[in-house]
Amino acid sequence: MNTLIIQKKWLIPLYLISFVLILSSCGNTSKVSNSSNSENKQTHKLTIMLDWYPNAVHSFLYAAEQNGYFQEEGLDVEIQMPADTNDALKLVAANQVDLALSYQPQVLMARSEKIPVRSIAAIVRHPLNHLMVPQSGDIQSPKDLTGKQIGYSSIPLYEAMIRTMIQNDGGDPNASKLIDVGFDLIPAIATGQVDAIIGGFINHEQLILEKEGHPVHSFNPTDFGVPDYYELVLVASEQGVQNSESYFKKFLSAITKGQQFVQDNPEKALKLLLAHEDATSPLDKEIEEKSMEILLPLMNAGDQNFGYQEPTSWEKVRQWLSDNDLLSTDIKAEDAFINL
Repeated sequence: MNTLIIQKKWLIPLYLISFVLILSSCGNTSKVSNSSNSENKQTHKLTIMLDWYPNAVHSFLYAAEQNGYFQEEGLDVEIQMPADTNDALKLVAANQVDLALSYQPQVLMARSEKIPVRSIAAIVRHPLNHLMVPQSGDIQSPKDLTGKQIGYSSIPLYEAMIRTMIQNDGGDPNASKLIDVGFDLIPAIATGQVDAIIGGFINHEQLILEKEGHPVHSFNPTDFGVPDYYELVLVASEQGVQNSESYFKKFLSAITKGQQFVQDNPEKALKLLLAHEDATSPLDKEIEEKSMEILLPLMNAGDQNFGYQEPTSWEKVRQWLSDNDLLSTDIKAEDAFINL
């Protein structure tokens, strides 16, 4: 299964987005098509691009599709998988797809590069990306990584996260060595090439390591100075929000029903997901079951509607990114999201 793991990228080459924007003509991809129901009602076409191959976190989409929630809202939704993990935000920014799944820090960094994208919903409300160390080792907290080797995929955001965690815990981040292991996070820590990894997800890499006999301790970055951020958000372009707000509201209504179905019927939802697994990235049922258990509480908005975004969250993340020189220009947090 290791060879199928694709590292989730936080930073995308934003100059490529700008290039696509130049090539893109105006207008989004929404259009009207005829449905196949007996009344032959007209439906509005929307496209959404996933952030990765289909897995447990996307179950709400397939539940909404298979249970007819999109159709009830008058929508014909096409779910697309990216050919590359960088594609989703790039294509929604260029209005080549209507919606995309991305990450809160990534949206803010794109905004700082004048890329016109906005988050319209928080899907996973807390970090999945944790610092991981072998259970059999002597590292009890981030400060113990002083003088140790940490594997990552040469992403500045991860550098900022690990530095914040070590320093907040009383260690010296300058005494730690970051090793670029590319996509090979799991073998790097399993073979002892590094003492820790940052960039592994608790609902994926940690579960695989455990299954393969390499259990790890994971440290939540929010316990060590990194602001609590939305791991997954639903993104549209500025133009899309202006032109398709009513349809996006219908989409949010449908996925809210989808997420409620997942919460109430996790086993049935998993079956719907497994029916849509990509041939190039087959799913491990046991891993996805455990992933679902981890994800459900992290996707729960409590008394708020599914997808609700806290303004304070966006401001705290914006400030932390700015303090760590990850924003190229000064931006306003309120411009990066909207609650429809």
